[in-house]
Amino acid sequence: MNIAIGSDHRGLALKKQVSDILTGMGHDVRDFGAYGAESFDYPDVAIPLAQAVAGDEFKCGVLICGTGIGMSISANKVNGIRAALCSDVFAAKRARQHNDANILCLGAEREQPVREIVEAFLNTEFEGGRHQRRLNKIRNIEM
Repeated sequence: MNIAIGSDHRGLALKKQVSDILTGMGHDVRDFGAYGAESFDYPDVAIPLAQAVAGDEFKCGVLICGTGIGMSISANKVNGIRAALCSDVFAAKRARQHNDANILCLGAEREQPVREIVEAFLNTEFEGGRHQRRLNKIRNIEM
């Protein structure tokens, strides 16, 4: 699977860890930045990554900043994106099952079971059904 990944300066170490997890699972990963420790504005990576996911260039994406909140807010400004900030396995599964989330957001400044969250996000399918009706309502306001 083609997966996009990006972070700001605060998420660099966690981005490396997640990238290693993804490549170890056999996925192709493209890094959208940041690439160094100097201050980096999270929208500068969140928006291009989200546009690439929304344009079907990538199956999904992972965005990381200090809290994950800024990345989530930024990515969700792009039509067709459903970015979910997940700090546990339950949230990652529900983000996929009920919301068909296509970008996983993580906070680098908190303890969390990263491998388990990433695996749950990637291995859980959207349930459709009543959840599709809700997503259609969201899509209608994007037009």
